[in-house]
Amino acid sequence: GGPSFGPGGRPMTGGRNTRPGQFGRPRPGGGSLPRKPVQVSTQEMASHKKVIKIEEQVTLQQLAAKMSLKATDVLMRLLSMGMTGVNINSTLDADTAKILASEFGWSVEDVAVSEQDTLTAAMQAGTDTDEEVEIRPPIVTVMGHVDHGKTSLLDRIRKASVAEGEAGGITQHIGAYRVETPRGTIAFLDTPGHEAFTAMRARGASLTDIVILVVAADDGVMPQTKEAISHAQAAKVPIIVAVNKIDKPGADVDKIKRDLAALGLQPEEWGGETMFASVSAKQGTGIDQLLESVLLLAEVQDLRANPKKRASGTVIEALLDRGRGPVARVMVQDGTLRTGDILLAGAAWGKVRAMTDELGRSVAEAGPATPVEVLGLAEVPSAGDPVHAVKDGKTAEEIAETRRKKASKTLIPQDSRVSLESITKNLQEADQLELKLIIKGDVQGSVEAITHALAKLSTEKVKVTIVNGAVGGITEGDVNLAVASKAIIVGFNVRPAGKAGALAENEGVEIRLYNIIYNAVDDIRSAMEGLLPATKVEKVLGRAEVRQVFKITKAGIVAGSMVINGSVKRTAEARLIRENVVVWTGRLSGLRRFKDDAKEVVEGFECGISLDGYSDIKERDIIESFEIEEIKTKL
Repeated sequence: GGPSFGPGGRPMTGGRNTRPGQFGRPRPGGGSLPRKPVQVSTQEMASHKKVIKIEEQVTLQQLAAKMSLKATDVLMRLLSMGMTGVNINSTLDADTAKILASEFGWSVEDVAVSEQDTLTAAMQAGTDTDEEVEIRPPIVTVMGHVDHGKTSLLDRIRKASVAEGEAGGITQHIGAYRVETPRGTIAFLDTPGHEAFTAMRARGASLTDIVILVVAADDGVMPQTKEAISHAQAAKVPIIVAVNKIDKPGADVDKIKRDLAALGLQPEEWGGETMFASVSAKQGTGIDQLLESVLLLAEVQDLRANPKKRASGTVIEALLDRGRGPVARVMVQDGTLRTGDILLAGAAWGKVRAMTDELGRSVAEAGPATPVEVLGLAEVPSAGDPVHAVKDGKTAEEIAETRRKKASKTLIPQDSRVSLESITKNLQEADQLELKLIIKGDVQGSVEAITHALAKLSTEKVKVTIVNGAVGGITEGDVNLAVASKAIIVGFNVRPAGKAGALAENEGVEIRLYNIIYNAVDDIRSAMEGLLPATKVEKVLGRAEVRQVFKITKAGIVAGSMVINGSVKRTAEARLIRENVVVWTGRLSGLRRFKDDAKEVVEGFECGISLDGYSDIKERDIIESFEIEEIKTKL
């Protein structure tokens, strides 16, 4: 309902009032209707055949504009088709757009162009010749359950130690390192190891040649271990198992082998194909054997790349540095990246101004399987974005723009997009509570990981909506958005900037700051449970039978009673039951044993009971003592 607003806050009309079936061209400059809505073009091939061209998806508002119809009319038609939870800004997939447009006598044509074709031309990639192709180092991802010693193992391999300073022992940012061994070079990729990092880990597995799966010998196979295995198997990446902590008491390597064999990782010595290495990251034993296994497997894989061509690779991590601007940590997978190259990274592009290796030394070029930090992009790309060096800035800008348009569509969470399946799936969302969050993090990977982890908390009872997620400190703009959308701000490794903290306090906006993703997830889960109404449960404490009724001057009517089970409490609720019918419910005004006030009288003892404001008590009545407990509803 209400007007929708276009650029600059001007109300946008839905064209002139046109009844379905009575169509004309949109009048020139009619209302403030945009002449060219994003990626939608109309073509009247013949008076009877009206065609709308879209690229994969289109918003309901754009579709209505191209049909010269009011967006509200088109929305009403969509609602009448059985759709719920949609508005004029909802994104329609091509199939839904076709069906909806056909209701108004239009047809829809999907004209999405293959971006790959443009990219191949931009990289001027020819066929690699045998002379140009060389063997390259393997890219190895270390995966495994949290606390199984992944980081310590990498530290031992790198002869360095970052594990100490890591909050909660979690690798908060993906790191990449090159390790020189007597037999050759290996590039290592370190991914955070919690269940919440599905998205990041799935990407990690897609840019890797070998996975080292770290399993603690004294702990065994955990849910995250299984998840890592399924990622690697889905990406068809071979696994080497590093059984860590073999120095610990209770270490049982054979049990680990049996458990992993049941998951499809059959050890070589049992006739399978999986290499196992027993290691102790703490003592440094078995590390050489592990690296030997990696290089042996890499040799079998015959990994090759052409260092003479333009570079391609993947963004491992990206952040906005106050002094240096957007910084992308990139793993070059093929070709050679040089300073001065035009680089396209996801929807960001720029000229490579400077590059540094993992030790912070300046480098002029980076060949295959080399991680480097790149400066010069105009904006921060996302972790996992593909990276390509292209021939010129014009092409880079065109491809980046296309990707940006696509991304603006995919920013809409999957479940709020309108598709044919969602028409058939009528959700009763009226009963669903909603917790809205604004997420700010220090780097793109953190924002994505935490957004993914929190979005997964949505249940049938409480829906988690991520209003916005971005890199950087918490600003006044974030607080104002939180006020407008009634959201909580979640900060990860960031703090409120400038006056944002004071503004939040004045406006009553809650800011929660974290440096460990688990804590954020647990906290938000508790907040969600706090939204749910508590369940009230009655707990019967005991019953007393009235044996005799007395009238006492000061106390009024007193029931001389025997507690026949449980206990009767002075502060609890009570009900009077006569012949199995409740005749009164309230509280006790007195509970005495002989002449003394009592807090509680237990089974087998006599007592005097007075009811608050009620005196019609008869012999053989039952007085029941009970409490109401509020039980917190779990998700």
